[in-house]
Amino acid sequence: MTMNAISRSQIYVLDQDEALDFYVGKLGLEVNTDQDLGFMRWLTVNLPGDPEREILLEKPGPPALDPATAEQVRELLTKGALGGYLFMTTDDAQKTYEDLVVKGVEITDEPMERPYGIDFGIRDPFGNKIRIGQMFPRG
Repeated sequence: MTMNAISRSQIYVLDQDEALDFYVGKLGLEVNTDQDLGFMRWLTVNLPGDPEREILLEKPGPPALDPATAEQVRELLTKGALGGYLFMTTDDAQKTYEDLVVKGVEITDEPMERPYGIDFGIRDPFGNKIRIGQMFPRG
């Protein structure tokens, strides 16, 4: 048996409509699936042209978490003490950075050259951290 791909990742968000505004409206991702399962809203987004790798934008709650645990997760997320990480790449870190600044995205680190490329950090409205990098060719 061999694993061959990562198909879905998950991050917690407090408001799925606000998450759509951020991830689709500001970052330019696409809605992959938006389905009411009854017990939860299954909401995934993906980078344009890459529908095989989805990010689940999940509200803390059932079925994954009992109500008390969900409240703790919401509290920690609100404080910035809990949050997921996403790592994305771009062909032009400086231009992507400038575009996101204009859109009002919270920047945590400005573009900086590092051994692996040029990257910078942003944060979504819920405290999740995102690194966006222009990677140098491997070699």
